[in-house]
This record gives sequence, structure tokens and C-alpha cells, in this order.
Amino acid sequence: MDVFIVGGTGLISTGITRQLDDRGHDVTLFTRGETDPAVPVPVPDSDRFRGDRDDTERLSAAVRETAPDCVIDMVCFDADQAREAVDAVAPHCDRYVFCSTVDVYHRPVARNPVPESARRYPNVSDYGRNKASAEDVFFDAHEAGRLDVTILRPWNTYGEGGSLVHTFGLGTEYLARIRDGKPIVVHGDGTGLWGPCHRDDVAGAFVGAVETPEAAGRAYNVTSEETMAWNEYHRTVADALDAPDPELVHVPTDLLSEAVPDETGMLRDHFQYSTVFDNSRAKQVLDFEYSVAFETGVRRVVQWLDEHGEVASADAGPSDAVVEAWREASDAFLDGMGR
Repeated sequence: MDVFIVGGTGLISTGITRQLDDRGHDVTLFTRGETDPAVPVPVPDSDRFRGDRDDTERLSAAVRETAPDCVIDMVCFDADQAREAVDAVAPHCDRYVFCSTVDVYHRPVARNPVPESARRYPNVSDYGRNKASAEDVFFDAHEAGRLDVTILRPWNTYGEGGSLVHTFGLGTEYLARIRDGKPIVVHGDGTGLWGPCHRDDVAGAFVGAVETPEAAGRAYNVTSEETMAWNEYHRTVADALDAPDPELVHVPTDLLSEAVPDETGMLRDHFQYSTVFDNSRAKQVLDFEYSVAFETGVRRVVQWLDEHGEVASADAGPSDAVVEAWREASDAFLDGMGR
């Protein structure tokens, strides 16, 4: 098949590009050409296939010239972009795969595991709301017969070329702290649930969507099958790095958000919610398979970061200041209670 990817060089889309090429598909990337990833197809060096997705005329011309069997959109983030994409693509291609997110779901969720039919509005963040509004545009286009649309909803996707999340976001100083045995700040009591999924597994679901025309018209959760408590998450990272058992310092989420607001945006929007997502539809229809164990994936990511000199100093970030302040406050509280 001829597959046209809007994007194609990001964390997930790099995996998609590689796997499509491995399976014999012809892949065309439409990208700004600002990165040089290790993908088996050339990043466009022609103005015909280089451009910003918001340049609708150029996007439409590229799709028209390529005449693909399917378009994968990795970089649509709101309803306006979705409407422009439908207008640009529908005259030249029948099938469309949209990368959405589990952030479209309302939080806290009514029940776990979360099915694709779960309540979406109001959303957990601006990002989630914009993605949900884009989904609505694509679903409307499908219902109107303009495009056969398939929507995938990944969760926390990680992989080589990226980093690992933690209470303060994506800073790589976290990995240095794990290695050095320095205290790790954990929001709440660390029993909330989280589920990372390696990009190679998520990419496989996108390939399944391309190869399964009957998947159109529905959304699919594409998330971890190894959901774990945050305490276990940090211990697994330590095991993967042959590091000491981490000293976990638990601090209430609301206090962390007030104390270091600039470093806790992801905590407020995502990490504080305990969720498990139902992948059964993707496993049945798209042949989605969770194959990269988290500990294995951690080793691969950190090896890549080490090779590229991307691990920051353990002293970076707010962890030391937070740990010191929290310990002092805890001691003062116990003293005040006569303990």
C-alpha cells in the first residue's frame, strides 16, 4: 500500500515509518524537514513534500500527487486543523488514521478499565479538549462519507529518542538520581496507577489500522498492558539500571502543585489520576500486542540517552529543594504532635 504520513519523524511516527517499510509498504512523509531521524525512507528534500501541516494548499497538493491508499495524521491537535485536513485529503484519498490520545477522557474516570465509550467532556486539559474536538470533526467526516476514519488513542508512549516521565515531568536528571541513589519525589502515596507503552508496540497498532480497512469508524485505546503503581514504576526503573532500591519521598500532590507549579503541569493534568485503559478492541481488531516489557524498554531508552549524552546532572530540577523542605515540615509536624 501507499501510505502518506503527516509527520513521520516523531517518537511514535518514527516507529510507524520503520514498521510500514519493513512490511513492504511505500511510505511518503510530509514534514517540515527540521529533524534527521533514523528512518528507512528519505525525509523530503523536495518542496513538494516538505511543509507545515497548516499550509493546507501544500498538503493537498502533496496528497493529490501521491494518491495514497491511506493517510496517517500524527500532528493534528485541534478542530480547525482537523477540518482543514478533511478538506485537503478527502478529494484524493479515502482512508485516514488519526493519532489522538487518552487525554480526551474525562478525569477522574467513572470506572476502570476505561473503554473507548467512556465520557470525554469536560476534558482533563486543553490538550485533551482540543484532541477531542478534532476527533469529533473526523467522526463527522466519517459519518458524512467523506473519509473512512480510524482513531487511535495512545497513553504514555516512550522510546528511544525520548525520556521517561516522573513526578516533575520528563527531565532526565531523574535517571541520574536513580543511578546515584538520591531521593526520588513521588506524588501522593505512590499507589496511583500508571502504564507506559513502548513506541514500537504503539506503532504496531497504527500499522494494523492501515492494514485493516474494517477498523474504520471507531476509536481504539492503544496503551500499556503492564499498568503499575508509581512506587513500582520507580523501582522498575532502578532495577533496569542496576541501581540501588530508590528512596521514595512521598509528598501530597496538591502541595507539590502549589510549591513548584512550573514543574508540575504534567502532574496536575495527568499523573495524579489513577487509570487503566481497556485495549481489548485494539487487540481484537488491530492485532495490537504489548511486547516490550517496561524494564526492557527502560534499558533501551537509557542506552540511547547515554550514547547521545542526554542525561542531565542529578542536581538539576527541584527535587533536592522539595525533599529538604518536606522533611523539615514533616519533622516540625511530628514535633508539634509530641512525636
